[in-house]
Amino acid sequence: MNNQRFLVNPLQLSKEKSLKTLVENRTIYNLNHCELNLFETYESSKLVPLKFNDLVVTSMLRGKKIMHLFDDPEFDYLPGETVIVPSNVEMKIDFPEASKKNPTQCLALAIEQSKITEILNFLNERYPKEGNNFWQLNYQNYFFYNNVDMAATINKLIKECMSTSITKDALADLTLQELLIRIIQTQTVKSIDEGNVLQLNNPINEVTAYIKQNLKENINLKNLSDKACMSSASFYRFFKRELGMSPIEYILNEKIKYAKKLLKNPTIQINEVCYLSGFEDANYFIRLFKKHEGITPKQYQLLFVN
Repeated sequence: MNNQRFLVNPLQLSKEKSLKTLVENRTIYNLNHCELNLFETYESSKLVPLKFNDLVVTSMLRGKKIMHLFDDPEFDYLPGETVIVPSNVEMKIDFPEASKKNPTQCLALAIEQSKITEILNFLNERYPKEGNNFWQLNYQNYFFYNNVDMAATINKLIKECMSTSITKDALADLTLQELLIRIIQTQTVKSIDEGNVLQLNNPINEVTAYIKQNLKENINLKNLSDKACMSSASFYRFFKRELGMSPIEYILNEKIKYAKKLLKNPTIQINEVCYLSGFEDANYFIRLFKKHEGITPKQYQLLFVN
């Protein structure tokens, strides 16, 4: 999985006098088709239960939780990450580090099932996918890192939910549609990253496999659209709709991901990593890597030196 996480903006914490409890203190903003819940925890606690009647999209804003969900192993939950939980599924949550000086803050957006069905029907009708594939949420793929678009959409939705404008429900409905599209696209990218085959007859499977196997080659839009048996323009629109990014952005992400894998070897030269990852110019590679990861390839490599 790409390790880059984009943060959702933390919100102002409640004033101490207004806290009803120190564990999962809850503030609610109600809209026609969704409910925004903000939870704050100020003391360490374990196995705190939480359940919603609707599908809930949760995103961490501050601090750290440990999530126990379904029968899967527990996992750390940190800012820049999102978890979706189906209706009536109980989460159990640990707050190992929460304190008055270091509170956790998390949002949980409960969305009515009828609204989700309406949005998915609209997408399948207006923007049908290739073959017998459909716009749908993947409840097995429930934990992922926010990309820049996902974080921006969640920030926008928080703003609409907390707004006092008379048009806030209309704007929230449009943003809910955008949020579901972003979630489905992010789930698709994560499934491909983990080597899971998507819905059958989806050309994206073959195209992304080809990209991963040919990073050193000069891959262009024409190669990829030929693989998918589409015109370049149709393929570009299809790819962007499936994954939420252009083919070029995806190729660069894969090259950086492969470079990071190579850099775990403390003896490999940066020029060699540059070449093996499919970059011709070392200066361009270093610039791009720094833009993606916030540090240079050399600094990244030094993280793995004991």
